[in-house]
Amino acid sequence: MSNFTETAAEAPETAAHAVPRPRGRIRWAICALLFAAVVLSYIDRLVLGVLKPQLTALYGWTNTGYGDITGYFQVFYGIGFLLFGWAIDRIGPRLGYLLAMGSWTLGHFAQILVTSTTGFVIARIPLAFGEAGTYPSALAAASQWFPQKERALAIGIFNAGANVGAIITPLLVSFIVAGLLFDWRWAFLITGSFNLVWLFVWWRFYRAPHEHAAITPEERRWIEAEPADTSGRAGFLTVLRHRAAWAYMAGRFLIDPVWWTFLFWLPDFFNTRYGYDLKSFGPPLVAIYILADFGAIAGGWYSSHLLKRGVFAGTARKRAMFACALFAVPVMFAAQASNIWIAVTLIGLACAAHQGFSTNLFALPGDQFPRFAQGTLIGLGGFAGAVGGFIASKSLGLLLDRVGSYQPFFIACGLAYLLALLVFHLLNPRYQNVRIITEAKA
Repeated sequence: MSNFTETAAEAPETAAHAVPRPRGRIRWAICALLFAAVVLSYIDRLVLGVLKPQLTALYGWTNTGYGDITGYFQVFYGIGFLLFGWAIDRIGPRLGYLLAMGSWTLGHFAQILVTSTTGFVIARIPLAFGEAGTYPSALAAASQWFPQKERALAIGIFNAGANVGAIITPLLVSFIVAGLLFDWRWAFLITGSFNLVWLFVWWRFYRAPHEHAAITPEERRWIEAEPADTSGRAGFLTVLRHRAAWAYMAGRFLIDPVWWTFLFWLPDFFNTRYGYDLKSFGPPLVAIYILADFGAIAGGWYSSHLLKRGVFAGTARKRAMFACALFAVPVMFAAQASNIWIAVTLIGLACAAHQGFSTNLFALPGDQFPRFAQGTLIGLGGFAGAVGGFIASKSLGLLLDRVGSYQPFFIACGLAYLLALLVFHLLNPRYQNVRIITEAKA
């Protein structure tokens, strides 16, 4: 027998703020594990981009063919986001992350078996599906373990793992292939082995707060001071009835292509524009993603700081997003920079802007939606971002083969965040808690 109940995403109550900050730190250990998972995720997805100039020389790849690899990766990534977003609401982040990393590790290893662009498209399908589970699982875990006043900071910290992964990958791959003179396949074998260690630690350590043996009573009260309803269910159509969901999806559609294209194409940009190769484009990439790390943490810190001062959540998130959007504008001039380090500075500022902007955008599901609907919304947002990324990657590959210039892409990047914030605000002006009528079992 069932009955219908109306549930709201609860705002923090006065009692939540009265709970003293706890001595326990299990939630930050969880955050460290999430950070490590994002690092590994980005290492695995970026190995191919770093190897792209070498594989192009070895096997005669075209930019259009490489665009197919990155574009179809995002198609399957988007489909995987929908599936994992739906599944995480039902199986939780512990099992969700085990399934996600298990799948992407299989796909990562499978790349050693192929050499053609078509072969890589096929081999990377389980990689794309599995990596799609990274952020739904991580955001669900953050929602379980962090109250609203800490959530954006926690998201900013593990979101910074993307930049750490992007920093490590060119250095590690260069060391394996150019330094040790190993075959390019060893880059996939060595990086994939790190995942097996993380899977074991996650399986042994992660539990929900009420099930974790090491959590202190004070820390559990701190986390659970904000009530959350996890008893209901919300499907895709239910979530899509709300303008806030469309605001989140529109934001992802407009900004995710910028980040994806930077990740997959920057080594090629430095190679074709400035003549940098596997042995030399590591430092520019490291500099860019160090700046991006600062942006991820600063964007999360700024809105969390405003929240602690009593600023309304929607105002805090949008102020942070606007500040980040301004830092992205100068990247419009990166393609014409006469010196690589000028280009690195402009691109680094844009990557920092992206990470700070996305940190606050990622907070929307936890801020506005009941917990039982958050994974579904995250899945829809990831799908929207992947669709945008597919369009951008395919278009850029064709553009480079026919025109040979990155200039239109960089102009679009500079304007994307201001446009995304405008659309986000028009669709979600009040940033109010979403009420969902759902069928709950009695």
